[in-house]
Amino acid sequence: MASRQIIGERQILGATLPFTVSNTLSPNRLRPVTRLVARGAWIVPLFFFVIALHQSKTAVDLQATLERGTPATAEVLEVHEENRVDVTYDWISIRVPLDDGRVITKEELALPHSLIPLVADKETIDVRVNPGANQEVVITSIVNTQWRIAAMNAGIAFVAALLFGGGVWYWNRSLKEEGDPAERGVEEPDPDHPARQVAR
Repeated sequence: MASRQIIGERQILGATLPFTVSNTLSPNRLRPVTRLVARGAWIVPLFFFVIALHQSKTAVDLQATLERGTPATAEVLEVHEENRVDVTYDWISIRVPLDDGRVITKEELALPHSLIPLVADKETIDVRVNPGANQEVVITSIVNTQWRIAAMNAGIAFVAALLFGGGVWYWNRSLKEEGDPAERGVEEPDPDHPARQVAR
């Protein structure tokens, strides 16, 4: 049973009624929904951490192909540029003939919207090719900007993961030690007060 302590009085329909504070749940007994939401909140920092890892790997892969790749000339097959402010990425399709007779075709290679004008009006572009790598083909003129953007995205996502992770950890710790704030200091009428007794 919840313990009650009279801490004040309140005027209700002309009668002075005391009100009490009742903790219906102990700090260690959270409602199942509250516990589920608190634990599920870890998805948010985990999401940002995964983004940080992905962008870090992308930056490393781009730089590796730039440094180790073989210079080649690619034929521009198609350039797609969106004229919408809510779309931040465009794409380009290229065909790269190699010295050994092989041909590498990259369909819809995503590029930041700010970089697409640098290749939009060209029939051929200089590239670096590293067959079998995670980033097989990079465009020489913009790859330095690309890997720096990926590195900045990784840094921002990592900071976000730390901030959200700290907030979720503190929230879960607070719930465990002090209980749900929604269940603390809940006011309810005192049923034993004489004014609430029914005269017979």
